[in-house]
Amino acid sequence: MVVPDNTKVAVTSPCRYDPDINRTYQDLAEHYGFAVLPARIKRPKDKAKVEAGVLIAERWILAALRNRTFFSIGEANAAITPLLQRLNEHPFKKLPGNRRASFERLDRPALKPLPTQRYEFAQWKKVGVNIDYHVEIDGHYYSAPYTLIHQELMARYTSRTVELFHKSRRVAAHSRSYTKGHHTTLEEHRPPAHREYLAWTPERILRWAGTIGPNCGEVAQRIMNSRSIPEHGFRPCQGLIRLGDSYGKQRVDQACRRALKLNIVGYKHIASMLKTGRDKIPLADDEPACPVITHDNVRGAQYYQ
Repeated sequence: MVVPDNTKVAVTSPCRYDPDINRTYQDLAEHYGFAVLPARIKRPKDKAKVEAGVLIAERWILAALRNRTFFSIGEANAAITPLLQRLNEHPFKKLPGNRRASFERLDRPALKPLPTQRYEFAQWKKVGVNIDYHVEIDGHYYSAPYTLIHQELMARYTSRTVELFHKSRRVAAHSRSYTKGHHTTLEEHRPPAHREYLAWTPERILRWAGTIGPNCGEVAQRIMNSRSIPEHGFRPCQGLIRLGDSYGKQRVDQACRRALKLNIVGYKHIASMLKTGRDKIPLADDEPACPVITHDNVRGAQYYQ
Protein backbone atom coordinates (compact mmCIF):
# COMPACT_ATOMS: atom_id res chain seq x y z
CA MET A 1 0.00 0.00 0.00
CA VAL A 2 1.25 3.47 -0.90
CA VAL A 3 0.07 6.58 0.96
CA PRO A 4 0.78 9.69 -1.17
CA ASP A 5 -0.08 13.35 -0.69
CA ASN A 6 -3.08 14.76 -2.53
CA THR A 7 -0.87 16.19 -5.25
CA LYS A 8 -2.42 16.32 -8.74
CA VAL A 9 0.07 13.79 -10.14
CA ALA A 10 -1.41 11.22 -7.74
CA VAL A 11 -4.95 12.37 -6.89
CA THR A 12 -7.17 14.23 -9.36
CA SER A 13 -10.09 14.83 -6.94
CA PRO A 14 -9.28 14.63 -3.21
CA CYS A 15 -11.94 13.10 -0.99
CA ARG A 16 -11.70 11.64 2.49
CA TYR A 17 -13.79 8.61 1.60
CA ASP A 18 -13.56 8.09 -2.17
CA PRO A 19 -10.68 10.01 -3.82
CA ASP A 20 -10.14 9.86 -7.60
CA ILE A 21 -6.69 8.52 -8.40
CA ASN A 22 -4.81 9.87 -11.42
CA ARG A 23 -5.36 7.35 -14.23
CA THR A 24 -1.68 7.17 -15.13
CA TYR A 25 -0.74 6.62 -11.47
CA GLN A 26 -3.45 3.96 -11.18
CA ASP A 27 -1.96 2.20 -14.21
CA LEU A 28 1.42 2.17 -12.47
CA ALA A 29 -0.15 0.75 -9.29
CA GLU A 30 -1.93 -2.04 -11.19
CA HIS A 31 1.24 -2.90 -13.11
CA TYR A 32 3.36 -3.28 -9.97
CA GLY A 33 0.59 -4.64 -7.74
CA PHE A 34 0.13 -2.05 -5.02
CA ALA A 35 -2.85 -0.10 -3.70
CA VAL A 36 -3.01 3.70 -3.53
CA LEU A 37 -4.56 5.12 -0.35
CA PRO A 38 -4.04 8.91 -0.24
CA ALA A 39 -3.58 10.67 3.08
CA ARG A 40 -6.44 12.80 4.37
CA ILE A 41 -6.30 16.46 3.41
CA LYS A 42 -4.04 18.44 5.81
CA ARG A 43 -3.26 15.30 7.81
CA PRO A 44 0.52 14.75 7.39
CA LYS A 45 0.51 12.28 10.28
CA ASP A 46 -1.25 9.80 7.98
CA LYS A 47 2.18 9.34 6.37
CA ALA A 48 4.42 10.04 9.35
CA LYS A 49 7.08 7.53 8.25
CA VAL A 50 7.38 9.28 4.88
CA GLU A 51 7.76 12.69 6.52
CA ALA A 52 10.41 11.33 8.86
CA GLY A 53 12.22 9.62 5.97
CA VAL A 54 12.31 12.88 3.98
CA LEU A 55 13.73 14.72 6.99
CA ILE A 56 16.48 12.12 7.47
CA ALA A 57 17.38 12.19 3.74
CA GLU A 58 17.61 15.99 3.83
CA ARG A 59 19.96 15.91 6.82
CA TRP A 60 22.22 13.03 5.74
CA ILE A 61 22.31 13.50 1.96
CA LEU A 62 20.96 16.84 0.70
CA ALA A 63 22.68 18.88 3.39
CA ALA A 64 26.00 17.21 2.64
CA LEU A 65 25.68 18.04 -1.08
CA ARG A 66 24.13 21.50 -0.76
CA ASN A 67 27.28 23.31 -1.93
CA ARG A 68 28.01 21.08 -4.92
CA THR A 69 26.89 21.60 -8.53
CA PHE A 70 26.10 18.60 -10.74
CA PHE A 71 25.97 18.56 -14.52
CA SER A 72 24.39 15.14 -15.10
CA ILE A 73 22.15 12.64 -13.33
CA GLY A 74 24.97 10.09 -13.35
CA GLU A 75 27.28 12.50 -11.54
CA ALA A 76 24.60 13.23 -8.91
CA ASN A 77 23.90 9.50 -8.38
CA ALA A 78 27.59 8.79 -7.96
CA ALA A 79 27.75 11.38 -5.15
CA ILE A 80 24.52 10.19 -3.48
CA THR A 81 25.41 6.46 -3.43
CA PRO A 82 28.09 6.50 -0.67
CA LEU A 83 25.99 8.88 1.46
CA LEU A 84 22.95 6.63 1.12
CA GLN A 85 25.00 3.58 2.02
CA ARG A 86 26.34 5.36 5.13
CA LEU A 87 22.78 6.31 6.15
CA ASN A 88 21.43 2.77 5.74
CA GLU A 89 24.29 1.28 7.77
CA HIS A 90 24.05 3.83 10.59
CA PRO A 91 22.86 2.09 13.81
CA PHE A 92 19.42 2.86 15.20
CA LYS A 93 19.37 4.81 18.48
CA LYS A 94 16.57 2.87 20.19
CA LEU A 95 16.37 -0.37 18.18
CA PRO A 96 18.93 -3.05 17.43
CA GLY A 97 20.58 -3.09 13.99
CA ASN A 98 20.24 -0.54 11.20
CA ARG A 99 18.07 0.19 8.15
CA ARG A 100 19.95 -2.24 5.90
CA ALA A 101 19.60 -5.11 8.38
CA SER A 102 15.91 -4.36 8.94
CA PHE A 103 15.28 -4.31 5.20
CA GLU A 104 16.95 -7.70 4.73
CA ARG A 105 15.05 -9.21 7.69
CA LEU A 106 11.57 -7.72 7.24
CA ASP A 107 11.04 -6.21 3.78
CA ARG A 108 12.97 -8.34 1.33
CA PRO A 109 11.18 -11.65 2.23
CA ALA A 110 7.81 -9.92 1.69
CA LEU A 111 8.67 -8.38 -1.70
CA LYS A 112 7.04 -9.75 -4.84
CA PRO A 113 9.07 -10.33 -8.01
CA LEU A 114 9.02 -7.53 -10.56
CA PRO A 115 6.64 -7.97 -13.54
CA THR A 116 8.13 -9.63 -16.59
CA GLN A 117 7.55 -6.48 -18.64
CA ARG A 118 8.57 -2.93 -17.82
CA TYR A 119 5.88 -0.40 -17.05
CA GLU A 120 5.14 1.73 -20.11
CA PHE A 121 4.18 5.30 -19.29
CA ALA A 122 0.70 6.14 -20.58
CA GLN A 123 -1.36 9.32 -20.56
CA TRP A 124 -5.14 9.62 -20.42
CA LYS A 125 -7.27 12.27 -22.10
CA LYS A 126 -10.98 12.89 -22.64
CA VAL A 127 -11.71 13.21 -26.36
CA GLY A 128 -14.85 13.85 -28.39
CA VAL A 129 -15.63 11.96 -31.59
CA ASN A 130 -16.07 14.50 -34.37
CA ILE A 131 -18.56 14.19 -37.25
CA ASP A 132 -15.76 12.65 -39.34
CA TYR A 133 -15.53 9.85 -36.68
CA HIS A 134 -11.99 10.86 -35.66
CA VAL A 135 -10.50 12.11 -32.39
CA GLU A 136 -7.51 14.41 -32.00
CA ILE A 137 -4.43 13.56 -29.94
CA ASP A 138 -1.35 15.79 -30.15
CA GLY A 139 -2.37 17.15 -33.55
CA HIS A 140 -2.95 13.73 -35.17
CA TYR A 141 -6.40 12.26 -35.86
CA TYR A 142 -7.39 8.66 -35.04
CA SER A 143 -10.58 6.95 -36.12
CA ALA A 144 -13.28 5.59 -33.82
CA PRO A 145 -16.39 3.58 -34.76
CA TYR A 146 -18.74 5.90 -36.67
CA THR A 147 -21.62 4.90 -34.33
CA LEU A 148 -19.87 6.87 -31.56
CA ILE A 149 -20.02 10.26 -33.33
CA HIS A 150 -20.57 13.09 -30.78
CA GLN A 151 -19.75 10.69 -27.91
CA GLU A 152 -17.04 11.33 -25.31
CA LEU A 153 -14.26 8.73 -25.10
CA MET A 154 -11.21 8.21 -22.92
CA ALA A 155 -7.95 7.98 -24.84
CA ARG A 156 -4.97 6.12 -23.40
CA TYR A 157 -1.81 6.79 -25.36
CA THR A 158 1.79 5.72 -24.93
CA SER A 159 4.87 6.35 -27.06
CA ARG A 160 3.79 3.49 -29.36
CA THR A 161 0.03 2.97 -29.13
CA VAL A 162 -3.29 4.82 -28.87
CA GLU A 163 -6.33 3.14 -27.30
CA LEU A 164 -9.86 4.53 -27.17
CA PHE A 165 -12.36 3.50 -24.48
CA HIS A 166 -16.11 4.03 -24.30
CA LYS A 167 -17.70 3.31 -20.92
CA SER A 168 -14.56 1.37 -19.87
CA ARG A 169 -14.72 -0.81 -23.01
CA ARG A 170 -11.94 -0.55 -25.56
CA VAL A 171 -13.41 0.36 -28.95
CA ALA A 172 -10.27 1.15 -30.98
CA ALA A 173 -6.51 0.68 -30.97
CA HIS A 174 -3.96 2.36 -33.24
CA SER A 175 -0.23 2.66 -33.65
CA ARG A 176 0.94 6.07 -32.41
CA SER A 177 1.78 8.61 -35.10
CA TYR A 178 3.55 11.93 -34.57
CA THR A 179 2.64 13.42 -37.99
CA LYS A 180 0.51 16.45 -37.20
CA GLY A 181 -2.55 17.15 -39.34
CA HIS A 182 -2.75 13.61 -40.75
CA HIS A 183 -5.28 10.84 -40.15
CA THR A 184 -5.01 7.21 -39.07
CA THR A 185 -8.20 5.41 -40.09
CA LEU A 186 -9.30 1.79 -39.74
CA GLU A 187 -11.58 0.47 -42.48
CA GLU A 188 -14.10 -1.04 -40.04
CA HIS A 189 -14.67 2.37 -38.45
CA ARG A 190 -16.06 3.91 -41.63
CA PRO A 191 -19.81 4.13 -42.33
CA PRO A 192 -20.97 1.62 -44.97
CA ALA A 193 -21.47 4.42 -47.54
CA HIS A 194 -17.87 5.56 -47.10
CA ARG A 195 -16.54 2.03 -47.49
CA GLU A 196 -18.47 1.62 -50.74
CA TYR A 197 -17.13 4.93 -52.00
CA LEU A 198 -13.53 4.03 -51.15
CA ALA A 199 -13.88 0.71 -52.94
CA TRP A 200 -13.98 2.63 -56.24
CA THR A 201 -10.83 3.26 -58.23
CA PRO A 202 -10.29 5.51 -61.28
CA GLU A 203 -10.14 2.44 -63.52
CA ARG A 204 -13.43 1.10 -62.15
CA ILE A 205 -15.14 4.46 -62.63
CA LEU A 206 -13.95 4.65 -66.26
CA ARG A 207 -15.14 1.10 -67.00
CA TRP A 208 -18.56 1.91 -65.54
CA ALA A 209 -18.79 5.13 -67.58
CA GLY A 210 -17.88 3.11 -70.69
CA THR A 211 -21.02 1.00 -70.23
CA ILE A 212 -23.10 4.14 -70.95
CA GLY A 213 -21.32 4.66 -74.26
CA PRO A 214 -17.91 5.50 -75.75
CA ASN A 215 -18.55 9.24 -75.58
CA CYS A 216 -19.47 9.03 -71.91
CA GLY A 217 -16.27 7.07 -71.26
CA GLU A 218 -14.25 9.79 -73.02
CA VAL A 219 -15.91 12.54 -70.98
CA ALA A 220 -15.17 10.64 -67.76
CA GLN A 221 -11.54 10.28 -68.81
CA ARG A 222 -11.27 14.03 -69.46
CA ILE A 223 -12.86 14.83 -66.10
CA MET A 224 -10.30 12.58 -64.38
CA ASN A 225 -7.42 14.17 -66.30
CA SER A 226 -8.57 17.67 -65.38
CA ARG A 227 -8.17 16.97 -61.65
CA SER A 228 -4.80 17.10 -59.90
CA ILE A 229 -5.99 14.14 -57.79
CA PRO A 230 -8.04 11.55 -59.77
CA GLU A 231 -10.25 10.78 -56.76
CA HIS A 232 -11.58 14.35 -56.93
CA GLY A 233 -13.20 13.41 -60.23
CA PHE A 234 -15.15 10.49 -58.75
CA ARG A 235 -18.27 12.45 -57.84
CA PRO A 236 -18.68 14.26 -61.20
CA CYS A 237 -18.24 10.93 -63.00
CA GLN A 238 -20.73 9.18 -60.72
CA GLY A 239 -23.23 11.98 -61.31
CA LEU A 240 -22.67 11.68 -65.06
CA ILE A 241 -23.30 7.94 -64.99
CA ARG A 242 -26.45 8.29 -62.91
CA LEU A 243 -27.93 10.64 -65.47
CA GLY A 244 -28.54 7.43 -67.41
CA ASP A 245 -31.13 6.39 -64.84
CA SER A 246 -33.15 9.54 -65.53
CA TYR A 247 -32.60 10.12 -69.27
CA GLY A 248 -31.45 6.78 -70.63
CA LYS A 249 -27.99 5.71 -71.75
CA GLN A 250 -28.48 6.73 -75.38
CA ARG A 251 -29.38 10.34 -74.55
CA VAL A 252 -26.52 10.66 -72.06
CA ASP A 253 -24.00 9.37 -74.58
CA GLN A 254 -25.39 11.73 -77.24
CA ALA A 255 -25.07 14.66 -74.80
CA CYS A 256 -21.49 13.61 -74.08
CA ARG A 257 -20.77 13.56 -77.84
CA ARG A 258 -22.07 17.12 -78.14
CA ALA A 259 -20.03 18.21 -75.09
CA LEU A 260 -16.86 16.76 -76.62
CA LYS A 261 -17.47 18.56 -79.92
CA LEU A 262 -18.08 21.88 -78.15
CA ASN A 263 -15.25 21.27 -75.67
CA ILE A 264 -17.48 22.00 -72.67
CA VAL A 265 -16.85 18.77 -70.80
CA GLY A 266 -18.39 18.82 -67.33
CA TYR A 267 -21.21 17.25 -65.38
CA LYS A 268 -23.19 20.50 -65.02
CA HIS A 269 -23.05 21.29 -68.74
CA ILE A 270 -24.20 17.81 -69.73
CA ALA A 271 -26.97 17.76 -67.10
CA SER A 272 -28.16 21.13 -68.41
CA MET A 273 -28.22 19.80 -72.00
CA LEU A 274 -30.35 16.86 -70.97
CA LYS A 275 -32.68 19.00 -68.87
CA THR A 276 -33.33 21.50 -71.69
CA GLY A 277 -33.39 18.85 -74.44
CA ARG A 278 -30.49 20.39 -76.38
CA ASP A 279 -28.99 16.93 -76.82
CA LYS A 280 -31.83 16.23 -79.28
CA ILE A 281 -30.93 19.16 -81.57
CA PRO A 282 -28.68 18.24 -84.47
CA LEU A 283 -25.12 19.29 -83.70
CA ALA A 284 -24.79 21.51 -86.83
CA ASP A 285 -27.73 23.66 -85.71
CA ASP A 286 -26.81 23.68 -82.03
CA GLU A 287 -24.36 26.58 -82.22
CA PRO A 288 -25.40 28.99 -85.01
CA ALA A 289 -22.85 31.53 -86.17
CA CYS A 290 -23.09 34.80 -84.31
CA PRO A 291 -24.44 37.64 -86.57
CA VAL A 292 -22.24 40.67 -87.18
CA ILE A 293 -23.43 43.56 -85.04
CA THR A 294 -23.33 47.04 -86.59
CA HIS A 295 -23.53 49.97 -84.20
CA ASP A 296 -21.94 53.41 -83.75
CA ASN A 297 -20.43 52.34 -80.44
CA VAL A 298 -18.77 49.26 -81.94
CA ARG A 299 -15.48 50.40 -83.43
CA GLY A 300 -14.33 47.11 -84.90
CA ALA A 301 -10.88 45.59 -85.15
CA GLN A 302 -9.64 48.19 -87.67
CA TYR A 303 -9.92 50.96 -85.06
CA TYR A 304 -7.13 49.47 -82.91
CA GLN A 305 -4.60 48.98 -85.72
